[in-house]
Amino acid sequence: MGSGDLGLDGEHAIAVIENGPGDIAPAVRNVRGYLDATMAKSTRDDYVRAWVHFGRWCMDRGFVALPAEVATVVLYVGVLAGDPATPEAGERPSTLGKRLAAIGRIHRLAGHDPPPTASEPVRMLMRGVRRRKGARPRRKAPLSVAQMRSIVAALPGTVKGVRDRALLLLGFAGAFRRSEVVALDVEDVSFVPEGMRVLLRRSKTDQEGAGLVKGLPTGRRPETCAVQAVQTWIATASLSSGPLLRPVDRHGRVAGRRLSGHMVGCVVKEAVRRVGLDASLFSGHSLRSGLATSAAAAGAAERDIMRQTGHRSERQIRAYIREGSVFVDNAVARLDL
Repeated sequence: MGSGDLGLDGEHAIAVIENGPGDIAPAVRNVRGYLDATMAKSTRDDYVRAWVHFGRWCMDRGFVALPAEVATVVLYVGVLAGDPATPEAGERPSTLGKRLAAIGRIHRLAGHDPPPTASEPVRMLMRGVRRRKGARPRRKAPLSVAQMRSIVAALPGTVKGVRDRALLLLGFAGAFRRSEVVALDVEDVSFVPEGMRVLLRRSKTDQEGAGLVKGLPTGRRPETCAVQAVQTWIATASLSSGPLLRPVDRHGRVAGRRLSGHMVGCVVKEAVRRVGLDASLFSGHSLRSGLATSAAAAGAAERDIMRQTGHRSERQIRAYIREGSVFVDNAVARLDL
């Protein structure tokens, strides 16, 4: 399977393999039923893509994918990891980990527990891969407060510029995931004397839809105030209900449909490029990580950062805090250098 095939969305990937030959097809047909009600669509699509990749790999070599033998999974990891003498070759440990998570999850859901991915040979092999390649994920750069000021100042005074300003500042101040910020409706936003209350009806860590309200205080600077930016966008687009963030065509016409999560990344890249930054270093996630690292650098408490980001795990948020706090109480800064 070529690298280009990995771009298939979950539905397309299932359709391709369902119509293909081999004993893997019946197993893949069951994936939809296994996963539909258990996770977010984006996660489900990632699992389907990983499972299709593994299924095709097994089918091409005459191996059984479900249930897979431990030796099959070990060989799969070994092939994808590449030559240990050239650590930069092959797939990254984080990518391999995601593939194994999908294979293990589907085995468990199909009644094969423990899955082959939980075996000691596979775990030992992955430890070796991480040590050889290094396990630090290649994260996109977070956006700082100073960068956000430059970015919003450079936005054009068009309808699209007004939309982009609202998107960028809302995404940053609310520490929203791409899927979360585009899922917001006008009805989810309410303005209060302190600023803005934003109802997040469902998120990656709230699959049952209990909901979460985030408070966005009125900013000290009007030009970077998310509250003012959203108010201006609602008034400019004459929105009263429905999707909050929408596509805007080149004539300034606002569409009735919802902006896609993919477009959040496009807006971020276009905005950073406009101020001379390398767009390849940033993504839609740079807004969320930017809030976390900037808040940590400003001395915000871990619990307060977690409340805004919606993280449930201290381990996850501490990675951002470490990055944002590298110059806070830095021992070198006390030296006369």
